[in-house]
Amino acid sequence: MTAYIEHLKPFLRKTPFHERIEPLMTGNQWMRWTGHYSPAAFESVQSEYMTIRNGASVYDVSPLIKYRITGRQAAEYVNHLITRDLAKIKPMQAFYTSWCQDDGMLVEEGTIFRFGENDFLLNAAKDQLHWLEQVAYGFDVHIEDISYDLAGLSLQGPQSRDVLRAFGINGIDHLPRFGILELELNGRWLRIDRAGFTGDLGYEIWTKPQDALWLWDRLFEVGRDHKIAPIGSHALEISRIEAGFILIDVDYSGALHALRPSNRMSPYELGIGWTVSLNKQGYFVGKRALRKEKEQGLSRYVLTGIEIEGRKPAPGSFLYTDQPGKHELGLTTSAVWSPT
Repeated sequence: MTAYIEHLKPFLRKTPFHERIEPLMTGNQWMRWTGHYSPAAFESVQSEYMTIRNGASVYDVSPLIKYRITGRQAAEYVNHLITRDLAKIKPMQAFYTSWCQDDGMLVEEGTIFRFGENDFLLNAAKDQLHWLEQVAYGFDVHIEDISYDLAGLSLQGPQSRDVLRAFGINGIDHLPRFGILELELNGRWLRIDRAGFTGDLGYEIWTKPQDALWLWDRLFEVGRDHKIAPIGSHALEISRIEAGFILIDVDYSGALHALRPSNRMSPYELGIGWTVSLNKQGYFVGKRALRKEKEQGLSRYVLTGIEIEGRKPAPGSFLYTDQPGKHELGLTTSAVWSPT
């Protein structure tokens, strides 16, 4: 365990899966994620990465912050909050979206789940309950932090569907991307959504904390013939960058937590302008500013993906043109050597 984690040890929480994860941590490589122990690597980062790309990888996503949004005007509120058009998402579906401040600067991007007409779940990486409640002023809506009410595993890789078939999940073959499935198995509640952070076939499996160890044990029991293995954040980081997914506090600073105004960015500057539905009915937070930015064009940098042959640049490295004078183009935020 690093000295940093050792110092934080008295203050860190254990996820519901910690009892199974800790004995597998041969290198004792932990990291901190929203105040929880989270595995950085179990043994070999490259073998864990290969599990993502060739087998079925398991990653503990319990530390995600989860907000339940309900009430008579929950749908109106969510459509006011997010930049995408809520009319495009039906019950038992999810989609990726962004949400901004009035000036169009990104608070965060993530996934919104819709379970009913006025029943939603918002997954976030940063604590923002106070801000969500401010945006809810005037709406008949209830927002609750239910982060500790759910335990979750991300099952990713080309054999993840085979594992769920062996698990006994009926209907998994027909679950579309960002679809949601709820069921009871052996008297235990499960929610499965087809989403992930790797760019590969994958699912998130949610259950009650008291059933977490049962879920872990059962997954690894039925997954033996499907190259199932746990992974840490280092392997996940490789697949994330390959897939082109951005990460808060790495590729951008959320508007609520940025140290300087210049650190804040809009969805257009981050390359996720496709999440902004300027033509959707009604006003959403940041709409006027984002419309102006769209019409006038970007006034500064934009985040984009690049491929470089040879030695990878370290995050924070400056990039230059090959013209005389080495004109500076920008700097890297995330960088990785891709095994594939």
